Amino acid sequence: MPGAPTGATPPAAPLRIGNASGFYGDRFDAMREMLTGGPLDVLTGDYLAELTMLILGRDRLKDPSRGYAKTFLRQLEECLGPALDRGVRIVANAGGLNPAGLADAVRELAGRLGLAARVAHVEGDDLAARFPGTLAAHAYLGGEGVAACLRAGADIVVTGRVTDAALVTGPAAAHFGWGREDHDRLAGAVVAGHVLECGTQATGGNYALFTDHDPRLLRRPGFPLAEVHEDGSCVVTKHEGTGGVVTTGTVTAQLLYETGGARYAGPDVTARLDTVRLSQDGPDRVRVEGVRGEPPPPTLKVGLNALGGFRNEVVFVLTGLGVEEKAALVREQMEAALDTAGARPAEVRWDLARTDHADAASEETASALLRLVVRDRDQEAVGRALSGAAVELALGSYPGFHVLAPPGRGTPYGVFEAAYVPQDAVGHVAVLPDGRRVTVPPPGAVRALEDVPGPPPPPPPAPGAPVRRAPLGLVAGARSGDKGGDANVGVWARTEDAWPWLAHTLTADRLRALLPETAGLRVVRHVLPNLRALNFVVEGLLGEGVAAQARFDPQAKGLGEWLRARHLDIPEALL
Repeated sequence: MPGAPTGATPPAAPLRIGNASGFYGDRFDAMREMLTGGPLDVLTGDYLAELTMLILGRDRLKDPSRGYAKTFLRQLEECLGPALDRGVRIVANAGGLNPAGLADAVRELAGRLGLAARVAHVEGDDLAARFPGTLAAHAYLGGEGVAACLRAGADIVVTGRVTDAALVTGPAAAHFGWGREDHDRLAGAVVAGHVLECGTQATGGNYALFTDHDPRLLRRPGFPLAEVHEDGSCVVTKHEGTGGVVTTGTVTAQLLYETGGARYAGPDVTARLDTVRLSQDGPDRVRVEGVRGEPPPPTLKVGLNALGGFRNEVVFVLTGLGVEEKAALVREQMEAALDTAGARPAEVRWDLARTDHADAASEETASALLRLVVRDRDQEAVGRALSGAAVELALGSYPGFHVLAPPGRGTPYGVFEAAYVPQDAVGHVAVLPDGRRVTVPPPGAVRALEDVPGPPPPPPPAPGAPVRRAPLGLVAGARSGDKGGDANVGVWARTEDAWPWLAHTLTADRLRALLPETAGLRVVRHVLPNLRALNFVVEGLLGEGVAAQARFDPQAKGLGEWLRARHLDIPEALL
């Protein structure tokens, strides 16, 4: 290297970490595509979410030997050999509620295929004994257990509930020899892991500004990878020749997804999202650098999943004229029937969706939908009482009476709650390929999590400029998601010129006005100038979490798109 001091150690080569799964049920052939599509050092898979933990908990009730993502085993059946041949290590949280069981199943699979695979797993996240009455109670562990397994030579590492980013921080720490105090480097890996964790959302999937790109590119987006450098910076990209796009916009969208304030806390490190800098580094290459890290908080988050009771629903189709009057009639009839059934459900909710159009050219577009949802701890209260009342109205209610489907017996639903325990209260253990059990100590330095004081907004746009009433989405992108019962909406300006207007216009109060469902809820706004972005956390919008199905869009996936569709007075110069 010209100009380098004699004997200077050259920088370590980047670690190429790919992703092949963003959720349990993601594209099955992604693992094979990532292994054969180009060079990789590590391939990760994220299979867990709050709803998934509930599903796996119910699986384990039926069969105590299960509780893990069975899809992962089926993928390995065709991919374990190619991974070993290429020297690609696989790290996945597919262990769910039973990482030891999945590790045994992987060893059995390797033996059946005649392959010598060194398999390790991470455990200690299961805290069900500490939280009686839950179906699943799991602490979000960090990446140090994964790192210990890889340092011991593991080819395959399966974990239970770790943070999504731990699938990247663990391999990076093991490869580069980072210590627990290398907060800036670890924070950079956390950001890389957060970008990768949802698979093709980083390569154009679910992207608000998808119409900016050739639609042929987005029909089958390739899965992302990150070239992680020794200093914690990275380049987000994808295998050459795969679909999708990687731009500062797609990476910004994923960075904002399911986050809160400027401090993004995890068990290994607290990453400062307000320090992230993005730049286009060539076609389908985005450089991520400048990330600062701080000691992690003294507690670990614990996801508590429990059965909340039973729910049932019926959707009445209201066609043509008098939609409001028809809705009022059937509602009065159903309410009277439920009152006289002897066991009125504990919760009864009505929602009228005006999907009808005047002078419609089809019956479907002439119809509105009236949804009735009931919940109760007793399955009988939401089963026969509801179905009987709805069916008996078939010949005695509003004209054109029919329903989308008859209600059934009622199905169980789950509720999610977050709790916190001290870092040293969890028995984080790495079970190495040779069977040795290594206890992972908690981090030495911790720091209580505090909000970052909001930076001053950019100078406001010049007053008096002509404006036009138009959708927010013409000047801003958005991505939204869920965090337990809260929702987040990240909004970023499409251009540098639009950023001052967005920062001054889209306040928390303005968001409540644009999204009436959020009225009365606490909305917290966080400003991220480096990303030209605002991140809003809407507390309580999703009730008791996705499994409770408290609203039409239970994971708030479309909340950002609803916001982009709302009209404001926008300066004409920005349009």
